[in-house]
Formats: sequence, C-alpha cells, structure tokens
Amino acid sequence: MGKHTIDNELIERFKTMLRENEKSPATIQKYVQEIERFGGFLRDQEITKENLVTYREHLQTEYRSQTINGKLAAVNSFLDFIGMSMQHLKYQRVQRQAFAEEERELTQGEYERLLKAARNRGNERLYYLMLTVAGTGIRISELKFITTEAAARGQAEISLKGKNRIVLLPRNLCARLLRYAGKRGIHTGCIFCTRNGKPVDRSNVCHDMKKLCADAGVSPGKVFPHNFRHL
Repeated sequence: MGKHTIDNELIERFKTMLRENEKSPATIQKYVQEIERFGGFLRDQEITKENLVTYREHLQTEYRSQTINGKLAAVNSFLDFIGMSMQHLKYQRVQRQAFAEEERELTQGEYERLLKAARNRGNERLYYLMLTVAGTGIRISELKFITTEAAARGQAEISLKGKNRIVLLPRNLCARLLRYAGKRGIHTGCIFCTRNGKPVDRSNVCHDMKKLCADAGVSPGKVFPHNFRHL
C-alpha cells in the first residue's frame, strides 16, 4: 500500500474516475466536495487508518448518523480509488422507525393549503408541479419526463440510470397539465421548465415550496418534495 496525501491533482483524477464510471453529476459534485473537506481536515498529512478514524470522530461531533454515512460513502469510494480499500471506515448505525414521525408527515389538509397558497401567489408552475408529484409519486428528477406528449398519451416513460418504467397519469391531471402548458406557450417537450427552458431541479422546487409555508400555515420541516410523493 503506497502513501497518499490529498492534493488537487489526485482529486481531479478521482473526479475523472467517477465520470468514467458514469456517476451522476450530483454524485460527482458531492463526492469531490467531501474529499476536499477531508483533505482540508488532514492538512497535507498522509492518509492513515488513525487519521481516518479521527476524521470520523470529528464528523460525529458535527452531524447526525445519516449525514455522516453520506460523507463516509465518499471517503470510502476515494479509498477504493487510491488502493486503500482495506482501510474502509464503518458506517454509523441508523435507528430506523417503523412509521414516519407524525410531525414530519404532510396531511391532506396541509397539502391543500399549500396548493391554495401557490395559487394565491400566482405561482402556477409550482401549483401544477405539486399536483403532479402528489398525483403520480414521481421524483423531482423525473419531472423532465412529464412532457406535453406524455400528458396527451396519459403516461410518461421514465428512463434514468439505465432503468425504464411507465408512470400512468390520471386523466384529470393530464387535462389540467395540457391547459397549463397551452397558457405558457409550451406545445412540445418538458412542461416544468425554468425561464431558460431547462427542466426544474430540486433546488428550484425546494426553494419555491418553502416560500409557501407561512401563507399556508404549514411547518417548513414538513415541506419537501419527498413528502408530496407519499400523498
């Protein structure tokens, strides 16, 4: 096993490896950022088991178990890359709950108030986006497959990370989406787009959703895209 310190050249090579292994842009960005943080912690020291364990202990003072595990996943991937797989750090044990905590669940009434708040603010895109996620259970990353063609067919063909599936769209939702798209001058392609014509991303959606909380009288801790999928 060779000795390794973290520098910009090594990080760039790690980034290239992630790209070659077809990791998503979001994963690549997150992993690279985590290794940069780890490098900052080491301050040019060599990577050793002792330093790795010390880093994990540092994370334990700052973050919750699930967040720590996400950071350790990046570090372990990096260890694989530099030939130090035997030094993998063990993940934190996460206490799983059989049911979601009540204070984190979004009720039907709260959902309806959020829809009303979006309408009152004149944010039609967010209004129809929430309808779509709650009505189909799709992920925000899959919204780009909700096209005018899909609404006309009554089904969307989702193709991500080499996996394909069909999502059926309720008839009433299709009619409303087509009316909305027509008003926006969208006659083909993705319905939920930014002003630049690019599909909305999670940061766009989360930011807009949080703005509704005060108007709707809903705790911000309940308002995130995944909760709408449960509806």
